[in-house]
Amino acid sequence: AASAQEKNELSGLIGRTFVSDHASINTSTPGALLTSGAGWSVEANYGRRLLDLGIVGLTAEVPLVVNFDENVHYPVNLVPRDYKSFIVTPSLRANLFPDSGISPWVSAGGGFGYFKENSTLEFGGTNPGDTGSATAIFQIGVGLDVKLFSRLSLRGEARDFYAGVPQLNVDIGKSRQHNIFVGAGVVYHF
Repeated sequence: AASAQEKNELSGLIGRTFVSDHASINTSTPGALLTSGAGWSVEANYGRRLLDLGIVGLTAEVPLVVNFDENVHYPVNLVPRDYKSFIVTPSLRANLFPDSGISPWVSAGGGFGYFKENSTLEFGGTNPGDTGSATAIFQIGVGLDVKLFSRLSLRGEARDFYAGVPQLNVDIGKSRQHNIFVGAGVVYHF
């Protein structure tokens, strides 16, 4: 009964963001591949329960994910050393068995993001490209909440933030990319 009265939650997670590698096109370097590292990322999330049907609970949530250092590599000194990303995607989350000890969930929503490209190239020198770009983002995610105490849960999740590509000075022939955040942390219910 106490958990049914707790309509708000605040969570903090830490994890990594994975971006797939891309082959470059229209280049004089045949077979050149633009690769990305797995950047350490954090997520803060506020949620408010909108509907509780017993077996399913619907929650409005606002995940904010910050990737502090997404390293990029290209065999020619064209790309920035790294970039940061800031993502906000208001979403709707559906929890199965929301008031039980174990609650799997799915989430979907949309919002925006901002990429901050480094002003220095990977192998030195000044980045001639843009060092800031905004993008629209669509988010889908899955996760699992495990209740520890009446107000505290553990959360593990994976979210795919489908976004525009950052300005990396290399043509990959695509205008969008998957930014997959995988993380774990705690949820405080109040």
